[in-house]
Amino acid sequence: MGEARGAAAAAARARVAAGLVLGAGACYCVYRLTRSRRAGAAAGTEGAASARHASAPAGGLVSQVAGLSVLSSPQSDTDLPKSPSNLDAHHLQKLLHLLEFTDDPLIQEQALVTLSNSAAFSVNQDIIRKLDGLSVIGKMLSNSIPKVKEKALNALNNLSMNVENQEEIRVYILQVCKEIELSPLNSDLQLAELRLLTNMSVTNDYHHMMTNAIPCFLHLLSEGNESTQIQVLKILVNLSANPAMTRHLFSAQAPSLLSLFDNCINKEILLRALMFAGNLNENMKNEESIITQDQYSEDSVFSLLCGHSTQYTKKLVCLLHHHDTEVKEQVAKIITQLRGDTKTRYSVKLQ
Repeated sequence: MGEARGAAAAAARARVAAGLVLGAGACYCVYRLTRSRRAGAAAGTEGAASARHASAPAGGLVSQVAGLSVLSSPQSDTDLPKSPSNLDAHHLQKLLHLLEFTDDPLIQEQALVTLSNSAAFSVNQDIIRKLDGLSVIGKMLSNSIPKVKEKALNALNNLSMNVENQEEIRVYILQVCKEIELSPLNSDLQLAELRLLTNMSVTNDYHHMMTNAIPCFLHLLSEGNESTQIQVLKILVNLSANPAMTRHLFSAQAPSLLSLFDNCINKEILLRALMFAGNLNENMKNEESIITQDQYSEDSVFSLLCGHSTQYTKKLVCLLHHHDTEVKEQVAKIITQLRGDTKTRYSVKLQ
């Protein structure tokens, strides 16, 4: 029995030793860190919450990339890169291997944080893609632990700054769109999902994959807090800049949309709401076919922003007296668009 335990312990030590990389043993440091966090939580302390901020000697890759305090290693770390921008491919490969083969959510989370920080540098974005890291990280989106999913989304968000990476990350768009609706309102997880879609909507290439999520976006615009509203509006502004999305946006229901056009609204929200409306007006101006109001319901985006809504008109007039110059400029632009387009670009059927 003792021999069996000894063999198991030896095997465990061998597995840990296999994870020691970069002289200081970065993966081992993550393991030791997460084990210590567990011990603190089990003892009824706040160790799990405070471990990230504990003061300890720097000991490897994780401390240098993720800014984490880790337990010191007896080995030298003089051969380690001093900046996350200088990580070599084999450093990142070891982290991806660790992420792929561990079932420990704490280790997964810390590995994802490290990869996310390293992915803030363009050279590492290419390396991670070539190591098939996008699929390894993408698998974490199906993880049942919200914090792990959030960290995976943050990593993909940084990686999506690379156009070639976007071509691979696109396969997760539909999944993320569905998850947004299921995630707790205003949660860090939901915000991380919205941030990824913001990056993926910068170009027109993947807008069609977000069409079915438009009602959800508008619902979050109504129910979410300011942070959620700003993130949703970033996506809507990107979508509205694409003429091919105009009719999809016009037909969506948004009964509370006009509440955003008010002097008391956060400037960051108000400006983006005005940009959203301005983009749609511009697209309508360039629309070859005539748009008729009877194509849309009373609470549709079209009826609220481009129909004969006296409430919207009054709100725009009030916003002309807003204290911010940029807001007033956006409002003046919209009023000019509406005046120029009312008779020539769309018609209202009176029956």
